[in-house]
Amino acid sequence: MAKTLKILGVIPARYDSTRLPGKVLRLIAGKPMIYWVYHNALKSGLLSQLLVATDSEKVLAYCRDQSIPALLTGPHPSGTDRLMEVMERVEADIYINIQGDEPTLRPEHIEAIVSPFLADPSVQVSTLKVAIEEAAAQNPNNVKVVTDDSGRALYFSRHAVPFDRDGSGVKRFKHIGIYAYKKAALELFHSLPESTLESAEKLEQLRFLQHGTAIHVVETPHDTVGVDTESDLRRVELLFSSYGT
Repeated sequence: MAKTLKILGVIPARYDSTRLPGKVLRLIAGKPMIYWVYHNALKSGLLSQLLVATDSEKVLAYCRDQSIPALLTGPHPSGTDRLMEVMERVEADIYINIQGDEPTLRPEHIEAIVSPFLADPSVQVSTLKVAIEEAAAQNPNNVKVVTDDSGRALYFSRHAVPFDRDGSGVKRFKHIGIYAYKKAALELFHSLPESTLESAEKLEQLRFLQHGTAIHVVETPHDTVGVDTESDLRRVELLFSSYGT
């Protein structure tokens, strides 16, 4: 069944990051971060096509020099908006938003996020979660997700949800911000106004939930290190050094 679906991996790569300017071209183990994201995603045999979407001539020039397929887009406030432009230009059955600041991405993440679509044709949106310890759960930079017994998201929050009132050691999950969408879901998202929950938490995926669109969440044993700060960059550099990348 997988061979009948065109699965497009899109790596939104914004150069002018507020907290870490130029981060997609910052070096990790001697190569720009976008190199690692692209080549790690490329290891998945499920992708029909993989490309970088950027509004930066610098990023575009690097990709062309490295023979990495890339599209120059207009300026966009988010990766989802950039993905929408790609969708209007490149036809596919499933679009995967692969964050350009996830250099520790693994092909297993791609396989996991595609799996709900292969199991159930009615699935419109999927994403990932990973179990975390208490200290990580208390960090508001780690978005937490709570799901029902079938794996559909009930809520995403920067708070440590669910609240463990009795201290029973409830298991918590971090949301890994990689998404897969069908075209109709992306079109719906962009037709809807920003929701009140989305505005409060500053989490755009809550727009889907508040308007009644299910998000299927797949658990993975493999955490990722998203790079937003200099300390994140150093952490990834140490990780890569530790396993000889």
